[in-house]
Amino acid sequence: MSDQPTPRDGARVVAVVVTFNRLELLRRLVERLDAVPELSEVLVVDNASTDGTGEWLAGLADRDGGADHPVTPVLGRTLDRNGGGAGGFHDGLGWALERGAELVWLMDDDGLPDPDCLRRLLAEPDLDFWGPLVVDERDPARLVFPIRLPGGARVVHRLDDVRRAATGGRIDGIVIPFNGVLVTRALVERIGLPRAEFFIWGDDHEYRLRAEAAGARIATLVDAQVRHPAVGDLGTPMMFGRTTYNHSPSELKHYCMARNNLVNLRDHRGWPHALAFVAKTTWFYAFTRPSVRRLATSARGMYAGLRGDFTGHERYLS
Repeated sequence: MSDQPTPRDGARVVAVVVTFNRLELLRRLVERLDAVPELSEVLVVDNASTDGTGEWLAGLADRDGGADHPVTPVLGRTLDRNGGGAGGFHDGLGWALERGAELVWLMDDDGLPDPDCLRRLLAEPDLDFWGPLVVDERDPARLVFPIRLPGGARVVHRLDDVRRAATGGRIDGIVIPFNGVLVTRALVERIGLPRAEFFIWGDDHEYRLRAEAAGARIATLVDAQVRHPAVGDLGTPMMFGRTTYNHSPSELKHYCMARNNLVNLRDHRGWPHALAFVAKTTWFYAFTRPSVRRLATSARGMYAGLRGDFTGHERYLS
C-alpha cells in the first residue's frame, strides 16, 4: 500500500449496516446515523428478518425530514435467507462499492456510534482499515471486545489501559472489525469481500488478516467509540491466568468460532498455531469450564472447517 496520506475531505462515505430481527435496535441506530453529517447514505442489509424489518425499510424510501432537519438517505435490501454477519457484510460491502463509495463504514445493528465517532475516524488521513473502541453501553469504561496489545501477550479489558498504551491517540496494527470500522475502496478492491460462508464469528478477523497480509495501514482510535451491549465472557482467563479464551454461551457462536478460527489460523498463521488452538480449546472445556457437550461441538466445528464444510452451523439455527 502507498505510504502517502489519503485526503478524506469530500469523500463519499457510505455506512453499511447488517441486521437480523432487531428492529428496535436498528431504528435507534438509523436515528443516530441521521445526525452524522459526514455520511452520504446508509445501506441496510436485512438477513431475512421476520420481525417487520423489511417492511420498515421499505417505508423509509419516502421519508423527508424537511429543509430544517435533513435526513441521511437509507436504502434497504432484504436477502432471501439469513447469511449471518459474514454474508451480510459480503453483500453490503459489494453494494456500497457499486454505489460509488470511497470509504465504507461497517457496523452491526446493535452498536451505537458516538455522534462524533465518524468525524474522529475521518481525521486520520494515513490509514486503510481503522476503527473505534467498542465499549460496554452500560459500563463505558469497559471494553466489549478485549484488545491484545501489539508486541506481546497482554490483553486489556479497560478503557484506561488502552489509553495508556496508545501513541498519538491510537494503537497501530489493531482493529475490531465490523463494529464501526472504516475501510477504503482501494483496500477492498485489493483484498476482495468478506468470506460469506463463515456465517458469523471469525469472518471479521479473517478480513483483518487479509488486510494485514496486503500491507494495509490498520489502527484503533481510542477517542472514537461505539457503544455496544455486553457479549459474554470474551477473554475468560485459563491456564492459571496465563492466557484467555473467547468463551460464548451460544452453541451456534461457539461452533462457528471453532470452525472458522481453526481455518483462519491454518491459512494465515500455519499449522503450529492451528494445533495450539485445538489444544487450548480442549484444555478450556476439559479443565477451565468442563463440558463434554462443548468439547463435542468444538470437534464437529473443527473437523468441518478442515474439510471445507461451511454448512454445519445450520443445525444450530432456530
